[in-house]
Amino acid sequence: MGTIIGIDVGGSTTKIVGFRADENGVPRELISPQFVRATDPITSIYGALGKFTLQNGLSLSDIDRVMMTGVGSSYVEQPIYSLDCRPVPEFGSVGIGGLYLSGLDEAIVVSMGTGTAIIHAKKNESGVCDIEYMGGTGVGGGTLIGLSKKMLGIDTVEHIEQICENGDLSNIDLRIKDLSKTHKYPGMNEELTASNFGKLSDIASKHDIALGIVNMVAETIATTSIFAARAHKLKDIVLTGNLSIMPHVRAVFENLAEPFGVRFIIPEDSQFGTVIGAALHPVDNY
Repeated sequence: MGTIIGIDVGGSTTKIVGFRADENGVPRELISPQFVRATDPITSIYGALGKFTLQNGLSLSDIDRVMMTGVGSSYVEQPIYSLDCRPVPEFGSVGIGGLYLSGLDEAIVVSMGTGTAIIHAKKNESGVCDIEYMGGTGVGGGTLIGLSKKMLGIDTVEHIEQICENGDLSNIDLRIKDLSKTHKYPGMNEELTASNFGKLSDIASKHDIALGIVNMVAETIATTSIFAARAHKLKDIVLTGNLSIMPHVRAVFENLAEPFGVRFIIPEDSQFGTVIGAALHPVDNY
């Protein structure tokens, strides 16, 4: 029984996962995913593979194939340690990974990385995932880091999360209830945002601004994915990528699920959705 490796080479991190395969080469047992940071794609790929094999007691002879995806995978022009390396489409990996982690047969799968990609994934009668790239938005983790760095002098997700703790959105966002004290909007949740940063107060603190940035990024992704779900008459939206593990991002999705009649699903290992999908990607034609 060999091992199938998936590697997702992103802009700032490289993620790696393994599956132990059965006698027919079909991936079955997930090996704990990991990630590494490095200054260039090639360094991160070799670093991720070395770290993963060492920590899981694997040798190169145990590896059947390496399935690679992500923007940095194009830098690999020859086999790694003479292993069978195959590039696979990133959008397909997003959809396959989202369905695997959620246990669903059909869903909108959202990959929240530097930007955001939205995929409609559905298993057909043969159990193979049909993938439709529905678009996305340039708003994502890169937006969060970039605005926080410029406005607050903070450029790490961990520090952004910490400074959000005491934030107050009433000093930042204009809500529907703020538009008029007399006019009501029947059937509409008046706590919803009418304008991100549309009520920015002179007394807004760094905590308020940090929370406002996180809220704007998460709400933009949420509403875009809701429109995609409505296009396919679906309620299940699976969230993956690094932003999916941020508590304040999760809170935004939780607050929007009921008003818009959808179910946002953040499965375990959600940040590794794409690399898991890469490892599970069919090998035909790749």
